[in-house]
Amino acid sequence: MTEGIPTGGFETETLELPGWKHVYSGKVRDLYVPADEAITEKIGQECVLVVASDRISAYDHVLSSEIPDKGRVLTQLSLWWFDQLDVEHHVLASTVEGGVPAAVEGRAMICKQLDMFPVECIARGYLTGSGLVEYKESGTVCNIPLPEGLVDGSRLEKALFTPSAKAEVGEHDVNITYDDVAAMVGDDIAARLSELTLKIYTRAEEIARERGIILADTKVEFGIDAATGVITLGDEVLTPDSSRFWDASTYAPGQSQPSYDKQYVRDWLTSAESGWDKSSDTPPPALPAEVVERTRARYVEAYEKLTGRTFA
Repeated sequence: MTEGIPTGGFETETLELPGWKHVYSGKVRDLYVPADEAITEKIGQECVLVVASDRISAYDHVLSSEIPDKGRVLTQLSLWWFDQLDVEHHVLASTVEGGVPAAVEGRAMICKQLDMFPVECIARGYLTGSGLVEYKESGTVCNIPLPEGLVDGSRLEKALFTPSAKAEVGEHDVNITYDDVAAMVGDDIAARLSELTLKIYTRAEEIARERGIILADTKVEFGIDAATGVITLGDEVLTPDSSRFWDASTYAPGQSQPSYDKQYVRDWLTSAESGWDKSSDTPPPALPAEVVERTRARYVEAYEKLTGRTFA
């Protein structure tokens, strides 16, 4: 397998893109490497075409239903965030002029291949999700002690670096401690990953808040750029698939907060109407048109509120 590209992955139909060879599919994205000398001469051999699909996953299943325009929203929002952050990132080009195939323009990026760290770098500014579950059991998040009396949605006094270990497709990521990260990648790199993650979260939280959105937590990924040796931000960044965004106008600690993501999908799948048991091995049923439409609208609303642009 090509350096910097994961192995295994999700089996799905992929596009035939002239000059590019498909090498991997995740739950949402398909990866291609150059298969044409003209591309390598223009861009370089150590690059990868990252194509965001309209696939959606929930409860470790990739659903048979797709969300129209989801791939474009995720890609365009990531590109916008990369421009807002003062952090080295992996994007080389995102237009046809830059080398992106016309068939996937708008939902694809040509990126540097990175030697990725086996760590999901998560920053939490609010207590919810798996962090809330651990807090209720032990008063900690990733073994970091927190004050008593916090509730679902409580804002933390200081944002936390709460990493997890990457899992194979179909498996749950596992929360780990900072010491676990240091044991995996070394003390210096662990410190840098924590610093960069919290820097990204702090800046993004400020930007989102100015636009009436609360960034509760976010997941980012980093790798080493082999050409420079620099730790570089990869994958997507600060999208509804990798972050928990809440509407600031309806935020109220002590309850579950409506979020700009696939909440409608999760809610329907666990409803009596779907008839699906998420603890079973049975694949989830197809989504009703209304759930698809409302989920698409939620993604688009997040994009438009954050960027101030109209999604075309």
